[in-house]
Amino acid sequence: MTLPAPADSSASRNAGLLAMALIAVAMFGNFYVYDSIGPVADLLQSQLGFSDTQIGTLNAIYSIPNVVLILAGGILVDRIGAGRTLLWTAGICFLGAVLTAASASFYVMATGRLLYGIGAETFNIASLAAVTLFYPRRHTALMMGITLGMGRAGSWVADLSPSLWKGVYAAGWQPPLVLSAAIAATSFVASAAYWAVERGAAHGRKAEAQAQPFALRDTLKFGGPYWYLVVLCVLWYGVILAFRSTFAIKYFQHAHGLTLAEAGQINAHVFLAALFATPVFGWLCDRFGRYAGLLALGAGLLPISLAIMASGNHGLGLATVLIGVSYSLVPAAMWPLVSRLVEPNKFGTALGLMWVIQNAGIAGANLVAGWLNDRAGASAQNPAGYESMMTFFIASSTLGVGFAVLLWLRTRGREAAAARYSR
Repeated sequence: MTLPAPADSSASRNAGLLAMALIAVAMFGNFYVYDSIGPVADLLQSQLGFSDTQIGTLNAIYSIPNVVLILAGGILVDRIGAGRTLLWTAGICFLGAVLTAASASFYVMATGRLLYGIGAETFNIASLAAVTLFYPRRHTALMMGITLGMGRAGSWVADLSPSLWKGVYAAGWQPPLVLSAAIAATSFVASAAYWAVERGAAHGRKAEAQAQPFALRDTLKFGGPYWYLVVLCVLWYGVILAFRSTFAIKYFQHAHGLTLAEAGQINAHVFLAALFATPVFGWLCDRFGRYAGLLALGAGLLPISLAIMASGNHGLGLATVLIGVSYSLVPAAMWPLVSRLVEPNKFGTALGLMWVIQNAGIAGANLVAGWLNDRAGASAQNPAGYESMMTFFIASSTLGVGFAVLLWLRTRGREAAAARYSR
């Protein structure tokens, strides 16, 4: 991976800020497309006759190819660079979004989501690698937090889309997905512009990262804390994405009696909180260096918020905001922590391996939740049918908290020493 000049001159700082702005725009579009299924879930069921298992599959199939391909994607980022990978994968995501909107056939729609999934996770790795490329030592978590915050903004707008574009949703299931494809196009354009900035910043530089051939035995050198982080990542993301991005809006409609617009708005609280909180938590991580402790705190908020939701209609807004704080704090600490647990030239590979296992968990959580709902007959007429799904989510996220605590216990001495050294 070709490195830009160190960010110590005005031109370098300007290039870095421009690069981060373009990544933020690209991530906004990518996250919007991912979350475009939740707002149309009820329309897919009422107009096309999709079951909950099929709806869950539309997001699960996003993750299935990444059980294998994302490791190759991480290695690709380390070998050919963040910018080129970002451009290629954004193009794949755009094509997948177009195909998803093209037909009422479940199989065509699922194929589009599959294609989108092939590109999207490697796109995310390339985005994080791009941040470390321009900000390898200082402000890493802050810049990751800002770009991730813009991604959360894309998900927030996707949730609000039934209210923002009522006419689009009133026209049926297809126009909202066409809108999603148009937003994916903006992500592709921003990715192309970032690639141009990266190439310009690297022009004339002789220093290059030494790309190393991948060997499976290298993963054994990542150490115990890395593997605790992997398990936490699988459990936490599996729960929060299967719930929030697939079933939350439908659950709010059926179990809590909200309209589609109301359900979208309250689910959007998650990303309204994340939009502002992710950069703040990233700054706190950089400032105090307590990544694992803040990670454990954020993970602990998820089962608490799910339990509040499952207990009744009271506190639903508070619960979604707590999920938003969790969704801000965990990524703000998790991804910079990876860069500190592995060697810099293995960052993409480490993320790729992590996301291989993560995507298996997300796919599994979507399929299990959909199966539990269908088995229990969950619907507006039978809201109690959602209880088994919520129990599954609460138990899984609580187990994730246990691994977060183990990670904190293993790394707190190292983080305390690093914090003293940085003062």
